[in-house]
Amino acid sequence: MDYVEELPGTHRIFDADGKPLHPGDPSLKRHGDIVLVPQPTDHPNDPLHWSMSRKIWHSFLVCFVTALTAATSNDAGAAQYNENLELGISYGSFNTGAGILFAGIGYWTLLSSPAVYLYGRRILYLVGMTWGFIGGIWFARGKDTSDAIWNQLFVGASESVAEATVQLSLMDLWFQHQRGSVLGVYVLATSIGTYLGPLIASYIADSSLDWRWIGYLGAIISGSTFLVLLFGLEETAFHRNRYLTNHGDRYLIDGVNRNGTASAEGALPDKEKAAGQSSEPRSVSPHRASVAEERLAAEDRPKSYWRRIAIITPAPNLRGFGFKQYFQRLFHTLRIFTFPAVWYSGLQWGAQDAWLTFYLTVEEDNWYGPPWNYSDAADGLMNVPCLIGAVIGATYGGWLSDKFMLWMARRNGGVSEAEHRLWMMFPCAAIFPTGLWLFGIGTSYGWRWPAPYVGLGFIGFGWGCAGDLSMAYLMDAYPDMVLEGMVGVATINNSLALVFTFTASDWIEASGVRNTFIAIGVLAFVFIMTTLPMMIWGKTSRRWTRERYQRFLEIRDGFES
Repeated sequence: MDYVEELPGTHRIFDADGKPLHPGDPSLKRHGDIVLVPQPTDHPNDPLHWSMSRKIWHSFLVCFVTALTAATSNDAGAAQYNENLELGISYGSFNTGAGILFAGIGYWTLLSSPAVYLYGRRILYLVGMTWGFIGGIWFARGKDTSDAIWNQLFVGASESVAEATVQLSLMDLWFQHQRGSVLGVYVLATSIGTYLGPLIASYIADSSLDWRWIGYLGAIISGSTFLVLLFGLEETAFHRNRYLTNHGDRYLIDGVNRNGTASAEGALPDKEKAAGQSSEPRSVSPHRASVAEERLAAEDRPKSYWRRIAIITPAPNLRGFGFKQYFQRLFHTLRIFTFPAVWYSGLQWGAQDAWLTFYLTVEEDNWYGPPWNYSDAADGLMNVPCLIGAVIGATYGGWLSDKFMLWMARRNGGVSEAEHRLWMMFPCAAIFPTGLWLFGIGTSYGWRWPAPYVGLGFIGFGWGCAGDLSMAYLMDAYPDMVLEGMVGVATINNSLALVFTFTASDWIEASGVRNTFIAIGVLAFVFIMTTLPMMIWGKTSRRWTRERYQRFLEIRDGFES
């Protein structure tokens, strides 16, 4: 068998002829012909061993949170007309509120990220629903400009859990060959919330209910979801590197020697040798020994229901309340911005959020007037073609990209490369800008059905697949850095969206709808085509950052030792 370079994002899943890898090796766990990555442990609490129904229920809950927070983050626009009439709040202030929303999403994702490792996943979901409840009540009871702006900080903080923690939870449950499909479902949930949220809010604003019920309804659903998560969402935190053993040695995980040695077999680190393999017996008090034995025995038993839904699941060696470890992890996470793949993925997602601001602004500012004279409900229905396109795009960028990766691996002598998935981005580079041009030029000239709606469908397709493919690429390239990678993406994404939010209205006013959309269509093409240099130099980048990646993991995991 040909040598495969030990590199994150490069791994052999078939032999050189595209046939099952090591068919007679009983130590390799597999799904059909595919060797499972990551290799599941034999521990009874490993989430990779959960039943299919249990995995689907957990995935449904976290994807529902994704859809809910995306909806509440995008429904404020439906209330703007009535807020302006009743409270005299300017549309410029609404744009400021949108900027605060993006700041809340991006920077709360960064600030809360250390808590996921120190205290478990569940606490972040519960806190997120609490922020959503507060933001919804504040939105509903707003009386002035300050209220209209600052409630969005809490609404944005509630969505932060869907920017990184949801992806980590999903990766806890599913294998690498399922990654595109799972992220496709995640992006689909994001799309449903992004497009159905404003649609539902528009019907509320256009009905006999007061516009304030947009906020009340969001608060009610957030509060109800809090209760469902409290009793129905299990903790998926599992410290896999403590159990990945094979005849006493650690596995080489996804091309990275997690032990910091040059040996491909992966000897134990020096401090573990000193602690557990010293040739001299250590004097240990009988009481401490019995306590340690009882704790290890407890960890090796299946968790009870109440332990699985504990609000906080502390890291194995959390020191005190973990405040020092929190800040150590926070500053360590900033290293994520030295990885080119993080910037690439953040740019793709950020561009989608930026262009979302432009076409939603045009819908709200132009389509209420002639020649369309749309009502709130009719304007909300313009989200339907976007949603249809997003469903197609999420399927294309998700399930189909997984099939494409397996096909490419067989063509590549059985070796899968992270950059293989990026081939799927090129159709998006043509379809998405075309959608922006059709919608923008069609709006400028007063076109009716079908051209502007086809344009919105093309835009939805780009939304559904560009983010999915770029996130999957990042996770393929650095599989043990999912949370930190998504934190970096969220920070870049929402910072970029924040800048464009503050410039969108002024740009449209200065250049007109047609010229603005021609320009952003060109920009969208350029942004998506940054895929080309990633395909050419992506593997070189992974090779260049291999030691940095390994060191990143060693330092991160060392905070718990």
